[in-house]
Amino acid sequence: MSRFVVDASVVLTWCFPDENSPLAQRVAQIFKNGDSAIAPSFWPHEVLNALLVGEKRKRISRDLIRIFLNGLATLPIVLQELPADAVFDRIQSLSREHGLTPYDAAYLDLAKTNGLPLATLDQDLIDACGKARVALL
Repeated sequence: MSRFVVDASVVLTWCFPDENSPLAQRVAQIFKNGDSAIAPSFWPHEVLNALLVGEKRKRISRDLIRIFLNGLATLPIVLQELPADAVFDRIQSLSREHGLTPYDAAYLDLAKTNGLPLATLDQDLIDACGKARVALL
């Protein structure tokens, strides 16, 4: 089994059909094959925020959010905590170097630190991976 880093943009496409992508379909298949992923500890908050914004904008219902989150909770995604000093040092540095939000820099850091490929649909993060020599899924 292999591991990878997954960001919120990939899994959210499963719940918003107009955002579907080949990468998201590939990640779903990877999970079905028994592989696992890691994500920063804020990942569930980021996913939930996007879903609640989608509900507010009438893109998804409360019932569909509940069903989606129940399914998402069964996926083998391990959350990684970063101590504050690492956020204030490494994440800040990556944010500045690559022009990323601290959230996106945390995904980049997780992939770089663990030597894992990153699954993302975020173009700024994709570009940063290229510059930082971090593999993409």
